[in-house]
Amino acid sequence: MNLVPRRLPPYRSLVQSVIYQQLSGKAAATILRRFEALFSSDGFPTPEQVLATDVARLRSAGLSGSKARYVRDIAQKAIEGLVPALDECDQMSDDELVARLTTITGVGRWTVEMFLIFNLGRPDVLPAHDLGVRKGFALAYRKRQLPSPERLERFGERWRPYRTTAAWYLWRATDA
Repeated sequence: MNLVPRRLPPYRSLVQSVIYQQLSGKAAATILRRFEALFSSDGFPTPEQVLATDVARLRSAGLSGSKARYVRDIAQKAIEGLVPALDECDQMSDDELVARLTTITGVGRWTVEMFLIFNLGRPDVLPAHDLGVRKGFALAYRKRQLPSPERLERFGERWRPYRTTAAWYLWRATDA
């Protein structure tokens, strides 16, 4: 895993996250390339380009109907100013970003937590609902059952202000 945050524009990062949700990395990368190829411009499509593209065309890249609608909602919210710019994200707390971004259809708490960790490089994020983190906890602490997200949150308080580092170690525990 790479510890260096990507620092992509939030709109792009969220669209990519939605495309990658619940898919293998290889499949998601293929769909992302096809999605980008739908647009004639160099680089990532703008929100306006995405909104000018109908759901059927987005689906032709491999997006499910739901994901095509989610991507369009992210684009709409970016145009409306709900998706903050990167420098604005730097001024917002984790909780503020979670509250703001989870109002976008298809963007849940887990997606925002991954955005905070991998895109913004925030040091104190514990994705307690993440299956890999929960499995890593069970392995590292020799538990027979996965902890509930609530139990993991409570336990994770002792790792503040470095809960992101703890999450990295818990993810790595599942690699062994």
